[in-house]
Amino acid sequence: MRIDKFLKNSRIIKRRTVAKDACEQGRICVNEKVAKPGTEVKPGDEISVQFGNGSMRLRVLSTPDTVRKEDAQSMYEVLEQGPTG
Repeated sequence: MRIDKFLKNSRIIKRRTVAKDACEQGRICVNEKVAKPGTEVKPGDEISVQFGNGSMRLRVLSTPDTVRKEDAQSMYEVLEQGPTG
């Protein structure tokens, strides 16, 4: 699954266009490499996300094409979370 779609489906970032922009600005890393919007992620990959006011490091657990809002958090496990302002 593409990283921009994963971030949207998992509700880490609300819109895919915002996730795409974050990738293009170099604020998303997959396995410690800067990710492009089309970078593929699979279970076991580690993702680092830099927000304007914090950061988050997580591990991908699953990549379903569709997911209900209640189940979105089951797609990943938070490894580390920085200050959120």
